[in-house]
Amino acid sequence: MTARIIDGKTIGAALRGRVAEEARILKRLHGITPGLAVVLVGDDPASAIYVSSKSKAAQEAGFYTFDIRHPGEVSQTALLSEVKALNGDSSVHGILVQMPLPKHIDSGRVIDAIDPLKDVDGLTAANSGRLMLGETGRQHGLVPCTPLGCLLLVREVLKGEIAGKHALVIGRSNLVGKPMAHLLLQENCTVTVAHSKTQALPELSRRADILIAALGRAETVRADWIKPGAVVIDVGTSRRILPEGRNKLVGDVAYEEVSQVAGAITPVPGGVGPMTNACLMRNTLIAAALQAGLPQPDV
Repeated sequence: MTARIIDGKTIGAALRGRVAEEARILKRLHGITPGLAVVLVGDDPASAIYVSSKSKAAQEAGFYTFDIRHPGEVSQTALLSEVKALNGDSSVHGILVQMPLPKHIDSGRVIDAIDPLKDVDGLTAANSGRLMLGETGRQHGLVPCTPLGCLLLVREVLKGEIAGKHALVIGRSNLVGKPMAHLLLQENCTVTVAHSKTQALPELSRRADILIAALGRAETVRADWIKPGAVVIDVGTSRRILPEGRNKLVGDVAYEEVSQVAGAITPVPGGVGPMTNACLMRNTLIAAALQAGLPQPDV
């Protein structure tokens, strides 16, 4: 068996196209242009690349963009003041503070300072609570972008045949693992969450119809962990140095061998990453509509 490659670039581009069209409608009918503010602290090269790609995608969708950068030594007080100002700016509909932040800044305090209506990363306590309660379709619950992107990829493969499937989420982070589990529960999956203390993880993995790998360890998931025909979504990204000295981006799944057993699999890169970016645009569009008291766009 050779797995179907789940093309996140193509699926993400289609989602961004739908978002751009809905943004044009929002502007034409209501005079509203979605605005996304991305805040970067410090000069981490990887974070700078992520911020640039998000700003570029927002511009391509027809959004206003606010690229805000602070030196690594910025105080927590100054950063919180920045967030407060963005909360009060009516031209800004979405606020994203790029993680990780420097160690002297309490990330939790910064996240929870963001107005839940503008929390396009879906990480505030208010939006996390709505997700747990299954209320993301009501009022202004915004869902974390990476788990949402993973779910959309699973839906693309299974074409609505998700209910009743056994899903395993490997990883329990607030950013991916926990929200991913709740999203799958809302799809009526039977969900297991595994982590670093889980015993007999390979045996547990072999029962999963859907496996989400978000453990942060390069190529940990092997072919003999996979149920034949399973859908495998690889959230991980790590750099591996090849013998010739070249860097290679790899995921948490041993792609070459797992693709011989799985029914469908995401590549790294080109799988989950483009979907995360597309879902950020989706969340910003939804936030703009909801802040104006309009129905949530169907994207």
